[in-house]
Amino acid sequence: MLVSRDFVSPRSPPRMSNMKALRACTLGLAFAFSSLSPAVVWVSSAGATVLAKVNGKAITDTDLKIANEDLGPSIPQQLKGKARDAYLLDYLIDGELVAQKAKADKLDQTPDFPEKLAYYREKLLMQSLLSKVAKEATTDAALHKVYDAAAKASKPETEIHARHILVATKAEAEAALKRIKGGEDFAKVAKEVSKDSAADGGDLGWFTKERMVPEFAEAAFKLKVGQISDPVKTQFGWHIIQVEGKRQTKFPPFDQVKEQVTRYVVQKAQSEMISELRKGAKIERFGVAAETPAPAQKAAPKADTQKTDAQKTDASKPDAAKPATPDAKASTPPAPASK
Repeated sequence: MLVSRDFVSPRSPPRMSNMKALRACTLGLAFAFSSLSPAVVWVSSAGATVLAKVNGKAITDTDLKIANEDLGPSIPQQLKGKARDAYLLDYLIDGELVAQKAKADKLDQTPDFPEKLAYYREKLLMQSLLSKVAKEATTDAALHKVYDAAAKASKPETEIHARHILVATKAEAEAALKRIKGGEDFAKVAKEVSKDSAADGGDLGWFTKERMVPEFAEAAFKLKVGQISDPVKTQFGWHIIQVEGKRQTKFPPFDQVKEQVTRYVVQKAQSEMISELRKGAKIERFGVAAETPAPAQKAAPKADTQKTDAQKTDASKPDAAKPATPDAKASTPPAPASK
């Protein structure tokens, strides 16, 4: 038995989109695979253990495994072991009840049902192949090869830890600077007058020069540790900057960026497979779709292990005009940020 990802059980976590409930009528598509599409059917094998029955229909441990793979991150992370299994079983029971009701209402006999069924069958086949490609691509050797290449290509950069005070006018900035020079704590003044990062005393965390807009970066990186800038104007207003530390970036260890490296390797392998399939296929477009370009290949993710305030695209932050994650060519390994 296959449960659609779009089904929202009463026991589903609150964060799951309520919009999915509006598509509950298509739930019968997934359950109908068992009778209409043998190529994608999951049936109870001789060794499967029956965990429950719903109006005589068995739900097995095989169904539980499939549901676990399908739902993945949407399952509350605090559920482990037997609690997780119980959650999944309830989900499957609710799903079976809804599917049986859908069949009773003859929703599987609507005019567009066969087309939807064919669509979901193709989608399942596509996902199965992409999963297979991903599994084959993400060997330990392949992941380390990409990591080693990125580490070798990475060059140390200077990064600073800074605080800032952001105000609307130069006069306000000069007044804040006067208070600091008079002996008041920078963080205290920031909390009282700054429009940005006030709760953190203006703390921007660690950042490299390219993360900030040019005017702010130029002023900040000229300062020595402990120094405070004169008022600096950017598109966001007037800043007073204090540098609290400087260091050279270090390439993070493999375990710290394994997730990002894995995503890159998977994406690259899947994209290359699809490109090869396109090369060997006869693709004809007609009518409005005749000039539709091929889907754009996503850029390889840049591993970013720590997002500081300076890396959030808030309209008041000095780096807001720049993307939080620089674009990268798909053929270029991700360059993890230091932490």
